[in-house]
Amino acid sequence: MPTNPALDLQGAIYAALSNDADLTTVLGGAKIYDDVPQSTIFPYVTIGEIETRDWDTQTSTGHEHIVTLHAWSKYKGRKQVQNIIAAIDAVLDDKNLTLQDHTLVNLHVIFWSAMRDLDGRAYHGIVRLRAVTELTNQ
Repeated sequence: MPTNPALDLQGAIYAALSNDADLTTVLGGAKIYDDVPQSTIFPYVTIGEIETRDWDTQTSTGHEHIVTLHAWSKYKGRKQVQNIIAAIDAVLDDKNLTLQDHTLVNLHVIFWSAMRDLDGRAYHGIVRLRAVTELTNQ
């Protein structure tokens, strides 16, 4: 039974981000999380919302995904968050990631933003991706 396409995509994004030297340097380690451990030190990246829609054609089973990544920093100002966003963009925009049971048709960064978090102490970056996947070996 094939894996869920959104979960397959999430795993590939996680692997790409965790294995990128530039991003791990900015973060001070491979600090990419789905659920953040309680004692985690800033900065880090979280995998946020994943919206998936049917994208079937007459010949293939496909899905469109909107994936939101969050960058978190307590650096004074937006510089560190912007550097994290730039590193994420370099790793993922228009890249061909390997998925387990699906083929990545395309992957693009479609939006990003850097802002002060509501707590007034942290900075929050948002990176939104659009991906299309197809089921492999139909």
